Amino acid sequence: MGALAEDIVATVLENIEEKGYKDEEHKAALIKDEANQFFKDQAYDVAIDLYSMAIEYHPTAVLHANRSMAYVKKELYGSALEDADSAIALDPSYLKGFYRRATANMALARFKKALNDYAAVVKVCPNDPDARRKFEECQKIVRRINFEKAISTDHDKKSAADSLDLNSIVVEESYDGPHLDEKVTADFMRDMIAAFKKQKKLHRKYAFKILIEIFAFLRAQPTMVEISVPEKQKFTICGDVHGQFFDLCNIFDINGLPSEKNPYLFNGDFVDRGSFSVETIFTMFGFKLLYPNHFFLSRGNHESDVMNKMYGFEGEVKKKYSQQMSDFFTEIFCHLPLCHLINSKIFVCHGGLFKEDGVTLDDIKKTDRVRQPPDEGIMCDLLWSDPQPLNGRCPSKRGVGCQFGPDVTVRWCKENKVDYVVRSHEVKPEGYEEHHNGQCYTVFSAPNYCDQMGNKGAFITITGDNLKPKFTTFDCVAHPNLPPMAYANNLFGF
Repeated sequence: MGALAEDIVATVLENIEEKGYKDEEHKAALIKDEANQFFKDQAYDVAIDLYSMAIEYHPTAVLHANRSMAYVKKELYGSALEDADSAIALDPSYLKGFYRRATANMALARFKKALNDYAAVVKVCPNDPDARRKFEECQKIVRRINFEKAISTDHDKKSAADSLDLNSIVVEESYDGPHLDEKVTADFMRDMIAAFKKQKKLHRKYAFKILIEIFAFLRAQPTMVEISVPEKQKFTICGDVHGQFFDLCNIFDINGLPSEKNPYLFNGDFVDRGSFSVETIFTMFGFKLLYPNHFFLSRGNHESDVMNKMYGFEGEVKKKYSQQMSDFFTEIFCHLPLCHLINSKIFVCHGGLFKEDGVTLDDIKKTDRVRQPPDEGIMCDLLWSDPQPLNGRCPSKRGVGCQFGPDVTVRWCKENKVDYVVRSHEVKPEGYEEHHNGQCYTVFSAPNYCDQMGNKGAFITITGDNLKPKFTTFDCVAHPNLPPMAYANNLFGF
C-alpha cells in the first residue's frame, strides 16, 4: 500500500471510530461507499485498499465484485478472477460476479470460460440487452477461433505482405503529407512526425511500405538481440509508451532525436490504451529502419492480438486504415525480439524473470517467439512477470507470469554473469523504481498514464564505460482532445 493510500485508509478509519459505529456490517458498508467514490475518481489503488478493509469487516459478494473490477482496471486479472470466484461463492445469484469473471477471462483470452459466464447471465436475464450483446460477441470470438483451428494446416500461412501490391496503390494529388521514396531518411522522419503532430495521416501506400520493410527486417532478427555500446557512447532505455505519441516526442525533445550518436532501446508496450498508437508505432518503425543498429525495440505483452483487440490498437488501425493493416501488425509483432543484452551485462526485457530456476541466456536465444504469447514458459515470463520485495516466487496478480523476489534476481544474474535487469510493464509514481538492491530496475515512460494516473515518465541513460543507470524523469505534455481508450472494445468493460 502506498503512503497516500495508507493516509486515506487511516482517515476513513478515524471517521468511523469518531462516529462510534460498532456493527461490523455497518462499518463495511461505510467503507464501501468511500471505496466506490475513489473508484469513480479512478483512484483504483485506494479503492482496492478500502474494499479490502471492508471485506475484512464483513465480506459480501458486492464487495468482492467491486474489488474485482478495480483489479481489472489495474490489469491484475488473476486477482480479479479470485474476487469474482469469491463473489459467486458468497452469492451464486449475484450476476455481477459472473460479469466480472467473464471480463477477467476475456482479458486472459480464456474465451470459452467467459462465454459460459455470459451464458449464465443471459439465462437469468434473457431480456437484458447488454448481457445479450456481450454473450453474442463472445460467442462470435469462440466460433472464429474454432473455425481458424479447423482450417489451419501444418503448412506456412501466407503472409499479409504477399498480398500487398504497392505499385497498385495511387497517391492522390490532394495528399499533402510526407512522401516516402526509396528508403526512410532523417528528413522523412522529421516530416512524418510534424504531420502526426498536426493530426495528419501517413498515406496508406507509405504506411504499408514501412510495414513491409520492417517485417522483412524483424524476421531476420534473433530472439535476444545483443547490443554493444562503445566507451563514452550514451545509450537510452525507455519503458512503456502506450500510444502516448506526444509524450514520446517530448522524450526526443528532452534527450535528442535518435541517431547513430544517440541510440535508443524502447522496451515494449508501444501501443494500446493511448489513442495515438498508430502515430507512435510508425515513428518507432521508421526510426528502426533509419537506424537499424542504433534503435532497438523489444516486444511487450501489449504487442499481441488479444491485447490489441481489447485495449484499442486494433480499433484505431481499422479506423485510420483497414482491417488488412491491423492483421499485418499482428503478424509483424510476432517477430519482435523478446529481450536485449547490453555489453553482456545489462539484461532488458519487458516483464521479468522466470517461474523456474536454471533459465540461461542460451535458453532464451532458443525460445520460439514467432507466435502469440503463451500462458506458460520463458516467453510468457519475459513479457508478463513482475518483481516482488519478498524472497521466492508467487503467482502473479495478473493471472499470467509470476512474481519473483530478490533471491531469484541475485541467483539469475550471477548464473548468467549479468550485472542487473531492466524491465518495464508497471506504472511507477516517479517513472522508475529500484528493486532487489539495485539488481532490478523498472522504467516506465508514459507520464500521467491514461490521462489519470498522475505519474511521471522516466528513461535510463548509461554509457559504454559506465553502466550505472542514470534516471531522467519528465511530466506529461498536452495532446489533442482525444481521450485514452477511444478505440477500445467496450465488450471488455471499459
